[in-house]
Amino acid sequence: MTCKQCGADAVKDAVFCHKCGAPVGNVTRDITAKQRFAAALSRSDGDDGDGPEQVLWQGKFSHRAMISSWLTAGVFTIALITLAIVAGFPTTGWLGVAAVLAVVWIGLLLLLLYRQVSIHYYLTSERLLHERGLLWREIDRIEAIDVDDVSFHQGPIERMLGVGTVRIRSSDVSTPTFDIQGIDDARHVASMIDEVRRKERRRRGLHIESI
Repeated sequence: MTCKQCGADAVKDAVFCHKCGAPVGNVTRDITAKQRFAAALSRSDGDDGDGPEQVLWQGKFSHRAMISSWLTAGVFTIALITLAIVAGFPTTGWLGVAAVLAVVWIGLLLLLLYRQVSIHYYLTSERLLHERGLLWREIDRIEAIDVDDVSFHQGPIERMLGVGTVRIRSSDVSTPTFDIQGIDDARHVASMIDEVRRKERRRRGLHIESI
């Protein structure tokens, strides 16, 4: 099948040309874009085209993403110890300082362990999966074709450490906005997700800008 608009070879049974977005095949002018979109999905459900689904990336919360919290805790520790020295805390006062600092540092460590053990992300050739929980597992799925926009965010310290947050906006009803927080090489992961969604839409014969 050849696109009458640009002459490109269109994907079999496609509704739109993957190159210019013009309607191809048996598309009537009186149906809506939403109906054409639904038609494209139904025609492509039985044809995988690119082979079996593959895991392209998997990740979890990085310990480097908590560097700001560690630095804040360090400053708090120094300030509290300095205050205790200047004020001449008695033995009981020092025990209180030690207890407070233990709660702060142990709490941060437990928070890091919880995030690393309970939260995992998987990117496949067709979808993004978010798995969370310790005793009870819950898995959210965002289909690649439903992803509308991908961006990433980094603070000054995160840029130096190579970590950040990837934000995904999608047409998924249950998860319209989703953040992949505190992961290594956020820029590369964002690019991978964007490439997967583009490939999936091309595979289904849908031009990204026409949806």
